[in-house]
Amino acid sequence: MKISSGLPRAGADRRTRGAVLATLLALAVLVSVLAETAGLAVAPPSLLVLPIVLGGLLLDRRSIRLLLVVSAASALVMAVRAGFEEFRPGNVLLLGAVAWVGDRLAAERDELGVPGIGGGAMLLEIRDRLRQQSTLPDLPQGWRAEVSISPADGAGFSGDFSVSKITGSRLEVALVDVSGKGIDAGSRALLLSGALGGLLGAVPPEEFLAAGNTYLLSQRWEEGFATAVHLAVDLRDGSYLLQSAGHPPAAQYRAGSGFWSTSGAEGSALGVMPDASWRPERGRLGRGDALLLFTDGIVEVPGRDLLVGIDKLLGEANRLVISTFDGGAQRLVGAVAPQATDDRALILLWRQ
Repeated sequence: MKISSGLPRAGADRRTRGAVLATLLALAVLVSVLAETAGLAVAPPSLLVLPIVLGGLLLDRRSIRLLLVVSAASALVMAVRAGFEEFRPGNVLLLGAVAWVGDRLAAERDELGVPGIGGGAMLLEIRDRLRQQSTLPDLPQGWRAEVSISPADGAGFSGDFSVSKITGSRLEVALVDVSGKGIDAGSRALLLSGALGGLLGAVPPEEFLAAGNTYLLSQRWEEGFATAVHLAVDLRDGSYLLQSAGHPPAAQYRAGSGFWSTSGAEGSALGVMPDASWRPERGRLGRGDALLLFTDGIVEVPGRDLLVGIDKLLGEANRLVISTFDGGAQRLVGAVAPQATDDRALILLWRQ
């Protein structure tokens, strides 16, 4: 098997960044040339904002500082040629502010070790991997499941995610809520989703939360706790084991009675205590029954009791019983928490 070192690609990236730097330097010089030949009315100092902004988005910190020096020299030449009285203080403030922002953008990428060009692609890959890992596997005939994950405030990254796997006749699903939200939570969610996804089927269901807790404690993240609910279902007879780690209670619909009831499974959040324990709950999904797993972003509103939010969710879930569970995950999120300030995730599993 041939292993690539990646050096040709790195060289190509350096050449590309060099070409971008040369282009932006030429653009900064061109602005001062146009100002001298055509006047400040045609080429005002504010035109220097364009190469500086592009440099902040595309260059590393060493390159952006070279660009800032050249831009400052161009601005000084413009001021001398046109007369300092024509060079308004507002232009100086504008260029100074844009230069500071460009330098900070490049500095943050340097600290992360992300090159200027293609750095956004890494964030897109993180987002896409989280979405892909939250996809539920295909279930055998008679079983259906849906997942809906909505980041807070319309962001592209979510601290809520799910992992799932079918091993033999057993389906395992874990719905996890990582502390924080947005990109900060998204990076931790990516690492944790990979670890928890690898544990599914590798350890007995009864030991899943304990193994996840050990992993989180070993990471020693400054904000490293997470809540989770883990479900293991035998797809032959519908029997299941449910465990909760600081998570809102799951809810089961029983077709025989026509009512939803909440789970009694409970335990400590993951990553908090090394000797944490969890009280599991065993049950069975019969024909027409359903299970609802959800994160606190679905039901929690500041200043309102959590039980009120759960009652509202189950009230909307009753509407699904009357119509159909198909498309129910997204409909429930849209009806209960369409524009929440926290990440939201919900899994609906039912037996036809």
